[in-house]
Amino acid sequence: MTETIPTPADIQASLLKGPYHQWLGLQVVSVGEGSIELSAKWREEWVVNLAGGYIHGGILAALVDLTADWALVSKTGRGVPTIDLRVDYHRPAKGDLRSTGRVIKFGRQVSVAEAQVFDSEGRLVASGRGVYSTPDSASAKA
Repeated sequence: MTETIPTPADIQASLLKGPYHQWLGLQVVSVGEGSIELSAKWREEWVVNLAGGYIHGGILAALVDLTADWALVSKTGRGVPTIDLRVDYHRPAKGDLRSTGRVIKFGRQVSVAEAQVFDSEGRLVASGRGVYSTPDSASAKA
């Protein structure tokens, strides 16, 4: 486990090592003990319904997974593998997105975190919960 919470800039640098994360336009807004807030800049390629301009559910699911996963960063110092993920869709999403995540349970091998995704008007568009592999601190730093 890390002894101090990484800064938003530290997490941003780690997060943006992944080309998919870059493509999503992810920005770390804030980070706390067992929590994180991310934002994602709208892209035309996200649209699944041209008539309505709605964002594809896969983008929302990715944000649920990424946000829940990275909520664990205050304990792990990095992203960790997803074991299971559940996503609920609440309404069609448009525009820039903001997501918040928090740790439900941090375990020595398996942890649980949840996330909520909001549209540009602050309406909840998706939420979910993930189960993540969190090896002990000796393995996590390797």
